[in-house]
Amino acid sequence: MLGLAYVLVIYAVVFALHYAVPGRWVDGYVLDPKTNKPLRYHLNGLRVFFVSIAVWALVCSTGVLAWDAFYVHRWEMAASACALGLVFAAVIVFSAPKQPGSNVFADFYLGRLDNPQAFGGRVDAKMWLYLIGATMLALNLYSFAAAHLLRYRDDPNPGVFVSVGLFTFFLVEYLNFEEVHLYTYDFMAEKVGFKLGWGCLTFYPFFYAVGLWTQAEKPNPHTHWALLVGCAVMFFTGWAFARGANMQKFHFKRDPKRTFLGMTPVALQGRVLVSGFWGLSRHINYLGELLMASGITLALGYGLSWEPWLYPLYYVVLLFPRQYADDKRCAEKYGPLWDEYVKKVPYRIIPYVY
Repeated sequence: MLGLAYVLVIYAVVFALHYAVPGRWVDGYVLDPKTNKPLRYHLNGLRVFFVSIAVWALVCSTGVLAWDAFYVHRWEMAASACALGLVFAAVIVFSAPKQPGSNVFADFYLGRLDNPQAFGGRVDAKMWLYLIGATMLALNLYSFAAAHLLRYRDDPNPGVFVSVGLFTFFLVEYLNFEEVHLYTYDFMAEKVGFKLGWGCLTFYPFFYAVGLWTQAEKPNPHTHWALLVGCAVMFFTGWAFARGANMQKFHFKRDPKRTFLGMTPVALQGRVLVSGFWGLSRHINYLGELLMASGITLALGYGLSWEPWLYPLYYVVLLFPRQYADDKRCAEKYGPLWDEYVKKVPYRIIPYVY
């Protein structure tokens, strides 16, 4: 019950902050079917994230909550989050009308609603879900790192703090560019069901931490500092691919003539980018995600342990099938123009390899 209480309080607090904390109002890329105008989004993710972390640190520093509480109760918390994710998915899916010919199991997994919002748009389901996942993941990582530090006060593993630092950059950077993500696959094509709801409430905050979850109790492997630097280089190389590609697409959709990082956009019929990052592969941002996950995993210093590699493996399982789905969607949308793009950019994810 303590694990359930922790999860409920955190998710409720993040929801309340997402509603109450001031933020920017911006137009998204997706059109509201009721008005045929861009959906409006209330963006305050980074502020909510920092306030949430500050509140957690304050509660721990006063002794009300142990710094390693989320590590000690991680199994109960994960089970509670799993149950909440299932309930959320069932409610948001089955409270929406069923479309003619749709399959109930497919509806539950993929969802029925495209971009549900509440309170006049102050709370967007997708934004809230991603914010919940990011905040809970950060709190897990900090608590897990605290558990390691408390266990090995005299000789902690510096790779733990490098890994957590890279993860923190990953989360802060993601929330800082909330507006850019309104132009990505998740907001344009995904619905809200089990995949997204349970994924953000359970899978994202707990599975992404699997490396530290399984390695926090291990002693310092005394990884050479040069290897830790190499892990950081791998991570930031991946970040450059992922963020660079998404930013280039974002600016192109906003202004097709705008240069990005000195790169003049070249697009087929002014619609499909074939220059810059998008001239390297059709999903170069996916390669970036894989490199970032690998850098975070290797930094822990236990590269021969199989458990931490579950995190990068997840990206392989997720992104490679998504690449096929995205290509199919684009082929239907652009027709022969997409065939031309495939000829110009034959590599799916990894340039010159795949």
